[in-house]
Amino acid sequence: MNFLAHFHLAWPDEGMIAGGLEGDFFKGPLPGKLPHSLERGVKLHRAIDAYTDNHELVATLRWHFPAPLRRYAGILIDLSFDHFLTRHWCKYSEIGLKDFNQQICTILNQQDAQLSEGSRRMLNRIQEYDILNLYHDWDTVTATAMRVGERFKRGNPLLEVETQLSPIKRELEQTFLEFYPQLLTFSDIQRRQLT
Repeated sequence: MNFLAHFHLAWPDEGMIAGGLEGDFFKGPLPGKLPHSLERGVKLHRAIDAYTDNHELVATLRWHFPAPLRRYAGILIDLSFDHFLTRHWCKYSEIGLKDFNQQICTILNQQDAQLSEGSRRMLNRIQEYDILNLYHDWDTVTATAMRVGERFKRGNPLLEVETQLSPIKRELEQTFLEFYPQLLTFSDIQRRQLT
C-alpha cells in the first residue's frame, strides 16, 4: 500500500496517520524509539505491508506482470492500488476524497514535530504537488514509478512501465476490489489491538 491507503487504513487516529507516513522512513526495532502514538502507527504500517505482501491475491497478481517487471511488482502494486482507491473512494469512505486529503495534511502538519526529517520532506512534497489527489489519474502511477526507477544504480528498469502495465490494468483493478475490503477488516482488528 502507498500513502493514501495507509492514511485511510489508519483513519481517524491522528498518531496512526502520522505513523502511516513515518512507516516508510523509520527502520529498525521500535520499542521506545518513538512517541507511543507514532510507534503504534508505524506498527500498523508494517502490519499492513506484511499482510499485503503475503496475501494470496497479491501473490497471484504478481504472476500477471511481465517477467522483467515482476521484481518491481510490489512497488507497482502499491502505486496502482492507491490509484484504484481514488477511483472507488466512495465505496470506502463517507468523506469526499479532497476533504479527506485536506484533513490528512492538517493532521500531519499538527504532528510535524514528531516526524523524522524524511517524513517532513515527504509531507512537503505531498502538499506542494497535491500528490494524494493526483493518484486519481493513471499517469501519476506510471510517472511515479519512473521516478522511483531513477533511484536504481544500474539504470531505470521502469522507463517503459506504461506499455508494460497497461495490459494488466484490469487484473490490477479486479484484485484491488477483491483485496481491499479484506485489508480494511485486517486493519480494523490491528488498530484495536494496538490501542
